[in-house]
Amino acid sequence: MDNNVIECAVVMAGGSGTRFWPMSRVCKPKQFLPVTGGESLLVQTCNRLNPLLGDDRMVAILGEGHLPEAKACLADRPIRLIGEPVGRNTAPCIALGALYARSRGVQGAIAFLPADHHTGDQKAFLDALCTAAHKSLSGGIVTLGIVPDRPDTGYGYIRRESSAASDPVDGVFRVAEFVEKPDLDHARRYVASGEYYWNAGVFVATAESILREVERHLPALHRNLSRLEGAFGGEDFARRLEEVYESIEGISFDYGVMEKPGVEGYVVPCRCDWSDVGSWASLYALRSASQDADGNHIDADAVLIDCRGSFVQAAGKKIVACLGLEDILVVDTPDALLVARLDRSQDIRRIVDAIKSKGKDAFL
Repeated sequence: MDNNVIECAVVMAGGSGTRFWPMSRVCKPKQFLPVTGGESLLVQTCNRLNPLLGDDRMVAILGEGHLPEAKACLADRPIRLIGEPVGRNTAPCIALGALYARSRGVQGAIAFLPADHHTGDQKAFLDALCTAAHKSLSGGIVTLGIVPDRPDTGYGYIRRESSAASDPVDGVFRVAEFVEKPDLDHARRYVASGEYYWNAGVFVATAESILREVERHLPALHRNLSRLEGAFGGEDFARRLEEVYESIEGISFDYGVMEKPGVEGYVVPCRCDWSDVGSWASLYALRSASQDADGNHIDADAVLIDCRGSFVQAAGKKIVACLGLEDILVVDTPDALLVARLDRSQDIRRIVDAIKSKGKDAFL
């Protein structure tokens, strides 16, 4: 592990976490919650990077309304916080992070990574980041590809070219294509081929490489963000950022940049016990060690009789009793109760949309 190869880290913490309702809320989405135990996911992400770089070389980009929450959980840590006036997906976030790093004189490798993921094997993750960083110094944009241990329809995939890149950095492949979330049959074929990886949304590149590709494929975004040159740290930065964000459209970095022809993209395969913690079902899978003999995870004052493969979490004072249930999710909070099939947890955002359509924003 090379502690000096990554010069800066941009932590993307702007997600809404709707699939973790009712625990995740508009005012406090999942990245600010101790979803996997201990510290919040945001703090865990920053801590995970500390063996490679200090807090003073990190910047977290998040929703402007969540700045107080971020300041509270990162108290006394010199991590720079930038509040987006409105969420515009990952391409603007990554480009903004690259522009900020360049304004700080960063010329080397920058790691861009989500704030709400879980990594069980920290060393393997950091080793892969370092490999990606070394490759990025010779140009191109490098992403981490999680080696799949099962066919999963909840993730996008990255297909690599069949042979390793002709490069002194071992374990690096050219990206052949990015693939949207597949159906189960295609996911099985992907895993069997050995040429596909889960897309973790982690990128490593220099600011020059990021901004060059953004200018080439998203010229309007590059033009608007360029209006922030020289504004970082200034008194009118927030105002200028708001003006810029009013003028740009939301688009993912994958779709807006990485999938475009001519982009020099590389992938580093990584086995690090990774999860995007994207749903209650994925959290259930992470908690396999704490499940009872019937595969139930219970984080509540609860009684389960003849139940199997279920997840029960409650924060209230009431006792939760379940009888004869299988593959059921129960999440009880002081003001909301969710009961669903565990395998439908990816669809919980539909519940959030329905609550919003009823004008019951107090429960979001």
